[in-house]
Amino acid sequence: MGAGLRTWLNVGVLSFAFVVIIFYNGMIDGWNRQARHDTRGWEVGAGQLWHPEYDRYDPFSFEEAHAELSPDMQPLIKRDVLVPVLLEQATMYPQGRMQGVVLKGIRADQKLLKLPTGALKSKDDGVLIGKRMARSARLQTGDRLLVRWRDKNGTFDAREFTIARIFDSNVPTIDNGQIWLSLERLQEMTGKVNEATYLVASDAYEPTDKGIWEFKDLDYLLADLDAIIQSKKGGGMIGYILLLIIALLAIFDTQVLSVFRRQREIGTYIALGMTRWQVVKIFTVEGSAHSILAALLATVYGIPLFLYLDHTGLSFAMAENTDITIADTIYPYYSLGLIVSTVVLVVVSATVVSYLPARKITKMKPTDALKGKLQ
Repeated sequence: MGAGLRTWLNVGVLSFAFVVIIFYNGMIDGWNRQARHDTRGWEVGAGQLWHPEYDRYDPFSFEEAHAELSPDMQPLIKRDVLVPVLLEQATMYPQGRMQGVVLKGIRADQKLLKLPTGALKSKDDGVLIGKRMARSARLQTGDRLLVRWRDKNGTFDAREFTIARIFDSNVPTIDNGQIWLSLERLQEMTGKVNEATYLVASDAYEPTDKGIWEFKDLDYLLADLDAIIQSKKGGGMIGYILLLIIALLAIFDTQVLSVFRRQREIGTYIALGMTRWQVVKIFTVEGSAHSILAALLATVYGIPLFLYLDHTGLSFAMAENTDITIADTIYPYYSLGLIVSTVVLVVVSATVVSYLPARKITKMKPTDALKGKLQ
């Protein structure tokens, strides 16, 4: 309290660092939860069974990546425990233009994924596309679309389809350059009857030996998303660490000045029988008290701010133009672990920074300290 305005400036900067660290990490954690939830709901389910030749990054692998669905899979498919998907390379011609696409066949009556596949029942030639696909190809619901593909024998064929519905999803990997249609129709078009490229599993599925099919868990399927989240956390860490360093430098400067100006007080403590290390502890605790006051101050204006953001979210107007899974509005997620780890980080950092200049006290002679002489 004796430092007056200097103390409150230090506490103010440190409390701002508190809020920034919790806000940024809460935003990233909220994005991560939303992205994982949407990706599971729209694309990967609780895991997938892949054909061994399938490579989601290599469209040329689709030609050989298909196999017949065994009889023991049929009960699981009927109960939506497994949802088969068949992939085929194709070319579409919207308004006379040419564009490469991937045809994806899925059961119209499936309920596992959020895809509005029920719209495929309304039209025999109906297909689904996403909003990104519709925007890039300038297509609307009801438009006719010419598509050409090759069947399993290598013979080219073509057919016109009707855009039955345009769905809105935050997951670009089921949208960009993709056309969804009935699995039975795609199997008939390609000659790959009762075949699939991969199967999406529900939470009720228990991984077992399914012949050639390889089970891919969520850790594998969401590895790219996890890598993006970690890179964003790493980038943000640089910013808030710099802010924290500025606050800690202010505390360090305050402690240096305090040790210099309070030499007579230090000498008196030692003359009264306190050890040098006991005096060091006093000054260290005084310095670390900045972090406690900062936490209290951050609570005063941080909690209303975080409650407001939790209610309204953070709007990202350009989210739909990105190729990563991100919603138009992200709701931050502030976990207890995040708050505790942030408090521990700041308190420990402030304590260490307070201790460093206080070590000088161990080298001071009581007589010189009482005279106010700097060693």
